[in-house]
Amino acid sequence: MGGHQDGGVASQLVVQRIAGLFHHGGLEDRVHALRQCLLDVHHRLAQGAAARGKTCVIGSTVVALLIEGERAVCVWAGDSRCYLWRGKRLYQLSRDHSVFQRLLDEEHMSPERAAQHPQAHALTRAVGSRDLLDLDVIELNIRQDDVFLLCSDGLYQAIAHSDLGKALNLKLPRLALNSLFDNALCGAASDNLTAVVIHV
Repeated sequence: MGGHQDGGVASQLVVQRIAGLFHHGGLEDRVHALRQCLLDVHHRLAQGAAARGKTCVIGSTVVALLIEGERAVCVWAGDSRCYLWRGKRLYQLSRDHSVFQRLLDEEHMSPERAAQHPQAHALTRAVGSRDLLDLDVIELNIRQDDVFLLCSDGLYQAIAHSDLGKALNLKLPRLALNSLFDNALCGAASDNLTAVVIHV
């Protein structure tokens, strides 16, 4: 989380704890284990922040994808995103937990007006925030040749929607990643870039 203390520490802890999960049991068991893992990390980060003072926040966004057979489950908190490239079309599967998205949904503001709000990019959910962690979960059936992109806001904010699709249309994940990062770094990238591409 930009603008807060030890955001890098928080994100590393999230990744390390997820990577340490055992991949046993069915998809439902794995989703439950992932949710519990993130809740545990959230509690640990919130405790650490509380020990430093009332205004301290140590947090991270998260987006994760679990795949088993023909089923996929996406779990997220914050504004890191999961995209699906299917049949030459790009779909945003996750929905940002941000003030900007809330203004669109609840206040019915236009994107242009919502973007002018002074807190537009503030997060409404994150791992480690002072609020209780509420994870969003969606499940979908996957098809042959589906391509998933998991990425931070630093990537998708620096690249046009159409360029995301062009990159994901490339044959290999490495080629897609190279295209995404080259495009972002040649443009107006102003934040950390994180991305994972999965071909099914």
